[in-house]
Amino acid sequence: MPDFSFLFTTGLALFAIVNPIGCLPIFINATHNWPTPERHKTARTAGITVFLILTIATFIGDLTLKFFGVGIPSFQVGGGILVLLNAINMMYARPNINQTPDEAQAMAEREVIAVFPISIPLLAGPGAISTMIIAGEASGDWIGHLSLIIPIAIVCLIVWVVLRLAGNIAFKLGIIGINIITRLMGLILTAMAIESIAKGLSGLFPHLFY
Repeated sequence: MPDFSFLFTTGLALFAIVNPIGCLPIFINATHNWPTPERHKTARTAGITVFLILTIATFIGDLTLKFFGVGIPSFQVGGGILVLLNAINMMYARPNINQTPDEAQAMAEREVIAVFPISIPLLAGPGAISTMIIAGEASGDWIGHLSLIIPIAIVCLIVWVVLRLAGNIAFKLGIIGINIITRLMGLILTAMAIESIAKGLSGLFPHLFY
């Protein structure tokens, strides 16, 4: 039986980290003057790409960690720090991506923009991947892993809808509205990041916490 409370918490954290609303300005700028069908196709591709990345992280992320000899507590601390940095960027409305000139040029290609930079690293970045690896480890058996597809699918569906309606949403919210939502998500992420770091530290140094 799936733990719906755990799934809800995971879904909320994942939505806050993925933050499709915060990605709107970049998506709108990157697809400026595109025909509507092309925008919709890019939104669909981005949603599918994010779903695949996060699902793979959920199912084999812990095996990857074991292969490299990294423990979950260490990853919780590292992932929490990445999420915290992402949250700080959101609080100060700073972009979450640095681009080289070659990467900026690649944005002009419609075939790749849905994957980079929209899907990776803006939506399915280190924070989101870390969250799903940790959630996959906490879920226990394969049934728990399978149940995590539910929040991933819901968040990716929201990503698709938000990007598909990017023009209308940006017009309704305006720059101020988008900034307010981004900062609220950043505040939620800050608390979640501290929680992840605290859990990781308690696992690395149990004698300091008990």
